[in-house]
Amino acid sequence: MQADSPTLRLTQELISRRSLTPDDAGCCELIGDRLAMLGFALEWLNQEGVTNLWARLGTEGPLMVLAGHTDVVPTGPLDRWTSDPFLPQIRDGVLYGRGAADMKSGLAAMVCAVERLLAGAPIKGSVAFLVTSDEEGMARHGTKYVAEVLRGRGIRPDYAIVGEASSNLQLGDRIVVGRRGSLGCNLRIHGRQGHVAYPHKADNPIHRLAPALAELVATEWDRGNANFPPTSFQISNVHGGTGANNVIPGEAEVIFNFRYCTESTAESLKARVHAVLDRHLPHYEADWWHTGEPFLTRQGKLIEAAQAAIGEITGLRAEQFTGGGTSDARFIAPLGTEVVEIGPINDSIHKIDEHVNVEDLDRLSRIYENTLARLLQ
Repeated sequence: MQADSPTLRLTQELISRRSLTPDDAGCCELIGDRLAMLGFALEWLNQEGVTNLWARLGTEGPLMVLAGHTDVVPTGPLDRWTSDPFLPQIRDGVLYGRGAADMKSGLAAMVCAVERLLAGAPIKGSVAFLVTSDEEGMARHGTKYVAEVLRGRGIRPDYAIVGEASSNLQLGDRIVVGRRGSLGCNLRIHGRQGHVAYPHKADNPIHRLAPALAELVATEWDRGNANFPPTSFQISNVHGGTGANNVIPGEAEVIFNFRYCTESTAESLKARVHAVLDRHLPHYEADWWHTGEPFLTRQGKLIEAAQAAIGEITGLRAEQFTGGGTSDARFIAPLGTEVVEIGPINDSIHKIDEHVNVEDLDRLSRIYENTLARLLQ
């Protein structure tokens, strides 16, 4: 990559903006200015302190959406970074900075891809950008909100590419074609506090909880399918006790999470959990939270175009992947849109010294450009 690469320069400009979620720190304005010069109509769908940019060029179908987020996670201890996380630096062909991989390089590569695409043959259809500053946080007022606005207007994108860091060991070796759903619960178990020497005068919620958790951990929720691994149940937090060694606590709390595949539903999982809890716990409260349904983009024009583009640019045949965490693709897919995630290597995301290979930046941009050309030209 040349030192004056537009993709590199834009990535660096974005990294230099301290956009800790949900602060956009001017990233969307920078992107919007570039898109406006190309003729995109910009619309700001900001909500509850979240910056949301919807920018569209064209009115005809098919409609391709390029989606991403400008917000980044906290840096962690600054003294553990080799360099300032918001002063992008290149060392030995690697660009360092918070958001380098997740996902300011993806956004920069998308913008530059569209700039080159529009400088060539006319497109057949429309291109839109959906950029938010609320993906790393609660993700309630970002892409989720914009997708609701689009649904209300009767806008159904045909295709969408989310620029999340999807690659595993080398650029283009993996694309995400689906994600598991996420269902969590804050569980509070009520007992009766007392002295450990007089257990008959107390009701230990931890003792009641233990067999319930053992049963939940041992349960096979489903066996997965050809596209997804089996649904997983994980306990992330357990709290109980007063801190004293001679007091039976009056309450205990547990937080657990399902990452579930298309063989289960949120409602079926809730019902099975409550059946277990009801057998073991006479007094409890379950506060459920559901952050996304599972989705799967099946083989079609978008996957075929993305695979062909990746093959042409990298020589690789990308693995179709449905693992990992959630992404904003979960809000776009329910619109009836074919969605894939294509981006840089994800090894350093959310870590100290987050980075991306400099040579991958232009190659990623060419993958986007090639994919769009196959679908819109």
